[in-house]
Amino acid sequence: MLCCALLTLVANAAPLRIVTTFYPLQIATLNITSNAADVVVSNLTPPTSGCLHDYQLTPADLARLAHADVLIINGGGLESFLEKARRTAPRAKVIEASAGIELLAGNPHVWVSPELAARQAENIGAALAKLDAQNAELYRRNAAAYAARLRALTEKMRAGLKGVAARQIITLHEAFPYFAREFGFTIAGVVEREPGAAPDARELADTIKLVREQQVRAIFVEPQYPTRSAEAIARATGAKIATLDPAVTGPVSAEAYLQIMENNLAELQRVLK
Repeated sequence: MLCCALLTLVANAAPLRIVTTFYPLQIATLNITSNAADVVVSNLTPPTSGCLHDYQLTPADLARLAHADVLIINGGGLESFLEKARRTAPRAKVIEASAGIELLAGNPHVWVSPELAARQAENIGAALAKLDAQNAELYRRNAAAYAARLRALTEKMRAGLKGVAARQIITLHEAFPYFAREFGFTIAGVVEREPGAAPDARELADTIKLVREQQVRAIFVEPQYPTRSAEAIARATGAKIATLDPAVTGPVSAEAYLQIMENNLAELQRVLK
């Protein structure tokens, strides 16, 4: 009877509820928790939210936070919207994916570098292993495997970009400094200081002048935001329009981040060789 009672308790145990703050952390965590028993991963923000610069929590978000056992954040100031809401999730253990990663001043977009995304995965795996002994070894093994795939992708991208002569690029906003540093590009300028905030006439003119003076060959837009300003610059300068995806939206699948970066590699090769 005692044995049966214990089995019933195990069967009825509540799952470990893990909430990630946004898309790239969700994809990493799905890889790390793959095949873990009694674990549920959900994402706090909608799949269309993109970068979280101006995100406002909804009542549904607050309800999800209230039931979270673990909250995985990027850190670096990205989730400033959570500061007043953390009391909504008093029991949630917080994992900061960017812990120990040296940040560029004022820029939290570390996940856009595949190498730093690997370090984030390792951080998440190690922290989850400490919190959930039942699945600890699985988390460590999954995190190591996913980090290895991310590092293999980094090497593939480095090799694929060696022959790219043009190293000056213009990006839509300041999402790509870690990516540029990883692969040897220089960001000559950005079209919009904040995504979705169109530049004024003077800023537009300054960017057009910069593109002409430095003979920048490509202006990179992002699939999450309007491209009108970038298109105006391209018309005035003859620069190509191309897409770089910061991996903040996409399909919810374990392969998604890897595929997004593969697409970025192909796009860079297409317009800069």
